[in-house]
Amino acid sequence: MTRIDFYILPDTTLEARLGFACRLAETIAGKGYRLHLHAEDEAMARDLDDRLWTFRPDAYLPHALVDSTLLGSEQGQEVPVTIGWEGPPAPDAGVQAMLNLHPGIPEWFSRFERVAEIINQHQEVLTAKRECWQTYKQRGYPVKAHQLKG
Repeated sequence: MTRIDFYILPDTTLEARLGFACRLAETIAGKGYRLHLHAEDEAMARDLDDRLWTFRPDAYLPHALVDSTLLGSEQGQEVPVTIGWEGPPAPDAGVQAMLNLHPGIPEWFSRFERVAEIINQHQEVLTAKRECWQTYKQRGYPVKAHQLKG
């Protein structure tokens, strides 16, 4: 069964949320998981793509920005991290974890071993992710909260 982790940030900004997403992606990939970052839209996906090049000056996290035409391609299967907004990575891509930055829960979330959700203190994010928490719990998924300090 998919394990769900909610990371709760004290900050209110999108900047802090996406910055933490980059650090979390590095941690997840560093543990050997293939990861898919599911963005809200193309603009957020491209922003994440740019951030993953620059979030740490002393490190590089190999990744690929994929759209629906590349989700099953070799490009999407050669890197440990993919970023998309339209749909899931191909089932044969071997992706084990998803970092969900979309307000809702993608219908295909249960194909992953782990799902990470990032909450900050922005009212829209809080509202959307509370609903996600309740949905996961109602469906019987194990959900764990990680309260982060500033």
